[in-house]
Amino acid sequence: MEIIDMRPKLSKNRGEVCYPFMYEKSLKCDFEILTDDLCRQVGAILAVMPPEFPVLIAELEKLQPMIYHLNGSIRGKCAVSEEDVVWLRELYLGHRAATEESVSGSVAGFVLPRGGAPVPQLNAGSSAAKRAIRLMVRLYDEENVEIPEVLHRFANVLCNYLFVLTLVVNRARGEVEVPFVSQSYPERKSRVRRNES
Repeated sequence: MEIIDMRPKLSKNRGEVCYPFMYEKSLKCDFEILTDDLCRQVGAILAVMPPEFPVLIAELEKLQPMIYHLNGSIRGKCAVSEEDVVWLRELYLGHRAATEESVSGSVAGFVLPRGGAPVPQLNAGSSAAKRAIRLMVRLYDEENVEIPEVLHRFANVLCNYLFVLTLVVNRARGEVEVPFVSQSYPERKSRVRRNES
């Protein structure tokens, strides 16, 4: 009896192939798909970012191609630089300082994710950055793939940056952040501000 190989594989018809690594077992493909989605999300954020935020638009326009550099930096040559991390971190710290009072009434800076567009899109992008970090952790733990430290740092700052932009936009609109106090964890006074989510 002939055994038929039913494993999914690339079609020989180029029009039926969306990505050449789609059927590999490695999580590298999952990382690349996720960071591709994250880059597309930044494009969506730019599409709905109101024109009264020209500084944020300029920042996001510069940031977007960096996410595609993140995308290819595990399978290919690392294309995220220390300068990229420093640039993004400085933007984040500047926005964080400007919005500190927005979260001053909440424990450790936790606020409920609320606000009109582009806030939901920014929150979704921030969450996608977290998933990219977790995939890098899994690539190392499960596949022994060496991940350049700069990629972890960039993705963490990216997550924080996209979150803090939600505060920037809400503050400019006069919206008050709604604090969230967890009943699962005790309050820790020395905790670093989180939900830089």
